[in-house]
Amino acid sequence: MKDAIYLDYQATTPLAPEVFAAMEPWLRERFANPHSAHRPGRAAAAAVEVARGRVAALMPEGGRAIFTSGATEALNIAIQGAARRARRLDPRRVRVLAADTEHSAVRDTVLALGEEGFEPVLLPVGPDGLLDPASVAAQLDGRAALLAVMLVNNEIGVIQPAEALAGLAHEVGALFLCDAVQGFGRVDLPACADMIAISGHKIYGPKGIGALWLREGLELPPLLHGGGQEEGLRPGTLSPALCVGLGEAARLMGARREEDTAHVEALWQRARERLSGWTLNGSAEARYHGNLNLRRDGLDAARLLSDCRGVALSLGSACASGSGRPSHVLRALGLSDREARSSIRLGFGRYTTLAEIDAAAQKMEEAARAQGCVPVEGGGKGANNGETMKE
Repeated sequence: MKDAIYLDYQATTPLAPEVFAAMEPWLRERFANPHSAHRPGRAAAAAVEVARGRVAALMPEGGRAIFTSGATEALNIAIQGAARRARRLDPRRVRVLAADTEHSAVRDTVLALGEEGFEPVLLPVGPDGLLDPASVAAQLDGRAALLAVMLVNNEIGVIQPAEALAGLAHEVGALFLCDAVQGFGRVDLPACADMIAISGHKIYGPKGIGALWLREGLELPPLLHGGGQEEGLRPGTLSPALCVGLGEAARLMGARREEDTAHVEALWQRARERLSGWTLNGSAEARYHGNLNLRRDGLDAARLLSDCRGVALSLGSACASGSGRPSHVLRALGLSDREARSSIRLGFGRYTTLAEIDAAAQKMEEAARAQGCVPVEGGGKGANNGETMKE
């Protein structure tokens, strides 16, 4: 029996039963090192390559997938490697640009490059959470080394115009990195991206495994040095079990995309109906419907989180939880600290039921009313899309 209604799919997804079954033999009797030359080692290596092909099958054509320990490592390899590569080829290329609403794995890495003489640029978003391509173009010139943009935002679910932004980067000779952690297998990837990062545990796969897709011909300097595995870009012994798990998860994302999309849409509609008095944070149109970030005037979201026992929801990114600071993503939308602290995030997907949405919504409404919070009239339409915010 579940100990809670799980509505935190952006933090991590449940492990698919099919993924567990595919991994189990490689955790038991098929334990050989995939870099060994003997027969068991070659069998493990073959399984890794099958998994690699399954990941690559959901990526754009003309590239290759490098296994990593997760998206954070993949993003660090991409950002630091691309910046150093660009400056080595042209000393003028020192600008590294990213949206202000990026995950900390991107945002902090970009900012850290300032210590090496690079010029970090955090691009502002509009009240809907989206980048304006014209404004981005004005920041891109011959000094740009890299533009990094998250496809689906992990906190508010908005979908950035990644294809158009990649084109703008290429016009000035810069590379384009797409953080597709929340969008892989759910949203179309930008076909002209140079690099794409994904994570296993965000697509019903295991934790501890991710991948960096690189456009064919693109070579990056490694962060680590060692045995030369993964084309020398990510040395270290691969786990066949984790690679197989990611490969099976990717296969399922492709095979079940239509089914998963229809199910998430039904859950979204039900949640919007049951929580109609709440205000939507971020664009109501350009967004993935498995992410619902809401606020309610006067709400103490941290208290609601405590009062809604039996419901696993969040205040935002799991990586920043407990910091005590308002979400940088919500602040980038123009929300006040008070509004940011009155916001919660619901994430749902393949294994969520309509009954769970109903039960969670009821608990949330009761907890909000206990705080004396009155629903905002028309709040469900989304105050960041032309509606007037009520103070």
